[in-house]
Amino acid sequence: MQIGVLGATGPAGSGLAARLASVGFEVVLGSRSKYRSMEVRDTLLARWDGRGLVIDAADNEGAADADLVVIATPWDAAAATASSVSRQLQGKVVISMANALAKVGHEFQPLVPPRGSVAASVQAALPKSKVAAGFHHLPAKELGQLDSPVDSDVMICSDDADALGVVAELVSKIPGCRPLDAGSLSAAAAIEAFTAVLLQFNVRYRTRVAPRLTGISS
Repeated sequence: MQIGVLGATGPAGSGLAARLASVGFEVVLGSRSKYRSMEVRDTLLARWDGRGLVIDAADNEGAADADLVVIATPWDAAAATASSVSRQLQGKVVISMANALAKVGHEFQPLVPPRGSVAASVQAALPKSKVAAGFHHLPAKELGQLDSPVDSDVMICSDDADALGVVAELVSKIPGCRPLDAGSLSAAAAIEAFTAVLLQFNVRYRTRVAPRLTGISS
């Protein structure tokens, strides 16, 4: 399966792209500028030379032609980016991973975007796509550090059962990650907001945390 990552030149997008390529997916980096995507692609391939990563570069429109698409832009650009390539995304599974947050002083605070969550805003912009929310809590730096597994549960929510299944299967291929079905897309508001709590732990304890829930057998 070919996966397009829109907004793949940021830390989260490039980290996820490298991680997905490391487990055998063909990945297309997307950005507003194809040349910026090419720079990031070349950097990733040079850093992980010898791993056989299959990573291509395109603008966002080119990356949207992939079989499955991840929107990894900043939260306030996610819906607009999705809308700009809505034709290519019809009928496809689209993963929204952005969190609406603001840093106020030394604290991170969740914001309430239109429709309650970034994922819901993306779904509204893509009425003919199958939007799922996922990958919100994975630390960007650890995602891109391919020498180590990412030890985290990944909460996934969607109003489409097929999308939930596809994303869960994708997550299960990443060593250290466990997919968890968090229900309908309305849960994205709480999932996205919880990222602010995790970031506060990072600041307070000078670490990078990721959630791992107990009591769930899988």
